[in-house]
Amino acid sequence: MRSLILSLLVGLSAPAWAQDAEPAAATPDATVSGPTAEASAIAFDGPEPVIIDSADGRHVFTAELATTPEQLERGLMWRETLDPDAGMLFHYSPPRRTAMWMENTLIDLDLVFIAPDGEIVKIVGHAQAGSRRSLASDAVVAGVLELPAGRTFELGIRPGDTVRHAFFGNVDEGEDDAAPAAEETAEETSEDTDAEAAGEADTDTPAQDTPEDAQ
Repeated sequence: MRSLILSLLVGLSAPAWAQDAEPAAATPDATVSGPTAEASAIAFDGPEPVIIDSADGRHVFTAELATTPEQLERGLMWRETLDPDAGMLFHYSPPRRTAMWMENTLIDLDLVFIAPDGEIVKIVGHAQAGSRRSLASDAVVAGVLELPAGRTFELGIRPGDTVRHAFFGNVDEGEDDAAPAAEETAEETSEDTDAEAAGEADTDTPAQDTPEDAQ
């Protein structure tokens, strides 16, 4: 899926496209992709963990990152599958009103529009693959997280929930260190267990008499 520059579409005849309320200078042009776009490869940043805190708990996704004009324009176009806990996080700097469309996208998606502080301001569920319909943010956003269609409903993710990632400046240091700390704890526990087992083995082994030196 690609990001539109709705502000650059003034005067175009496509009736389904709306206008942005504010210009989006760094968002790529909304031109229809042809076969060359399908064939060309674009590398994305990441993947990185993206956390969503909701009333139903914490959900962790592994998302590729789209930050450059080329990455924002390509998005998840031409992808045939997307794992349940995978996605793509679009980042807009500076934040802006924006819109998405599903041109050249082969799978339905959920679109999560995210405010600069990480709050979810809007969710578009089951965005239809291949559609040229403009799906507007309706507010100033700093990011859009694309997930497999229906995933937000399955997990109870709603507007007002919080998306945590470095893009939104709301990731605690403890969250970054959580995985390494867990691994270290597991290693220490394993070492302690091995040491205890070795001690028990020594205790259970019967003592052997040491023969006296032959005279």
